Amino acid sequence: MELNIGIDKQDRQDIASGLSKLLADSYSLYLKTHNYHWNVTGPQFNTLHTMFEGQYTELAIAVDEIAERIRALGIKAPGSYSAYAGLTSIDEGNGEESAEEMIRQLVIGQETVARTAREAFPAAEKAGDEPTADLLTQRMQLHEKNAWMLRSMLA
Repeated sequence: MELNIGIDKQDRQDIASGLSKLLADSYSLYLKTHNYHWNVTGPQFNTLHTMFEGQYTELAIAVDEIAERIRALGIKAPGSYSAYAGLTSIDEGNGEESAEEMIRQLVIGQETVARTAREAFPAAEKAGDEPTADLLTQRMQLHEKNAWMLRSMLA
């Protein structure tokens, strides 16, 4: 059955392209944060272990919401490591970093995801896609807040 939600096919594809990058960045940051949760050491262990868990848990929910929005637009959502590797701007972590470097790397990751969401916004706005614009606004707000909280631990 043909999709008719008031957004033409090209606009839906443009929006889904930006959301696919956001999905890849979010999933990659999820993996990195989960890795750091498992492997952080040092005097701040308990604080960071708990903080990282909260962040990767939120990211796990977010990737589902982003993928489902892509599907609601009638586009297939990327869902493989190779697809994400081709789309993401997030560098992997190996879990060998110091606690301070893990925090620094996660600040960079959170800010990267916020920028990716911001870059996807114009296509949604142009098409009058309020649900996607709302999703992107929520993602930007959350990642900017997470970056601030992590950055505050480095001062």
